[in-house]
Amino acid sequence: MSATQAALTQLLPLAGDTFDKNKVTPGILGFLVFAALALGVWALMKSMNRHMGRVDFEEAPDPTTATPEPKPTT
Repeated sequence: MSATQAALTQLLPLAGDTFDKNKVTPGILGFLVFAALALGVWALMKSMNRHMGRVDFEEAPDPTTATPEPKPTT
């Protein structure tokens, strides 16, 4: 058994009496995780926007439209 498991098995029964099970909230740790995820998504969107702005391409001509052939010069 690891030290973490040993600590949890000893501390969890003590914590069972101190909080109301109907009012459990995410707390500060939940907020920090959510804020980190939001910051990561914002950074990814900003990076994607920058990379998409650098894309420069020309579309291929539509093969169904007839293009006039140049006339031979005589």
